[in-house]
Amino acid sequence: MPDELWVTRLGVVPYPEATAIQEAVRARRLDREVPDVLLLLEHPPVYTRGRRTGPGDLGMGEAFYRDHGIDIADADRGGRVTYHGPGQLVGYPIMAIADVRRHVRAMEQALIAALDDEGVAARVRPDEGPEYTGVWVQDRKIASIGVHVHKGVTTHGFAVNLTNDLRPFGWVVACGLPDVQMTSLAAEASRTGDLLPCFSKRVAWRFAQATGRRQRLISPARAGIRVPEPVGAAR
Repeated sequence: MPDELWVTRLGVVPYPEATAIQEAVRARRLDREVPDVLLLLEHPPVYTRGRRTGPGDLGMGEAFYRDHGIDIADADRGGRVTYHGPGQLVGYPIMAIADVRRHVRAMEQALIAALDDEGVAARVRPDEGPEYTGVWVQDRKIASIGVHVHKGVTTHGFAVNLTNDLRPFGWVVACGLPDVQMTSLAAEASRTGDLLPCFSKRVAWRFAQATGRRQRLISPARAGIRVPEPVGAAR
């Protein structure tokens, strides 16, 4: 079991419930009741504020965002403000690790490989500062990464834009970069339709490869996860 990566798809999960799920799975991982787990899901519209969020990162005021149907939540991950919404694939690896940078590099490597499978050439920008963590298509950001580690076990992870609305990124200082241009798989590959089912399989496979694990697809219940109701457009 230690060499396995359990992969489970949760559908659309509100951010607070997803945080509680991560904490519960982390507790089971710490107790060695489960191996490493990769949660794949979507969130309803929400801005999440990481530990380095600045006072001006949500410059238009919370009332503006809530009037546009976007919730706001604090997160104990690294990084600053980012946006999650339907059509964006979110991955939360709950893993025992020894090196945070290696863990981040594994996520970046997996996303680059999965995008390459879709015909999109992506890259990282590790020498330009922590705000540039993530995955980029030329100078356009397609995926964000932020993690938290407790007793050697990770929570949080990555979010890759597939078909989600990109406008909410422009209403905040996304990732601490005032002039960042966000992009998506739909925009870069000129694709339409629901891209999440296929791409989530690619990401799970590539992440298992990048971490030297053997992936095993399981139900949420097998991982001890009770998905909250209603789950929205569960996939």
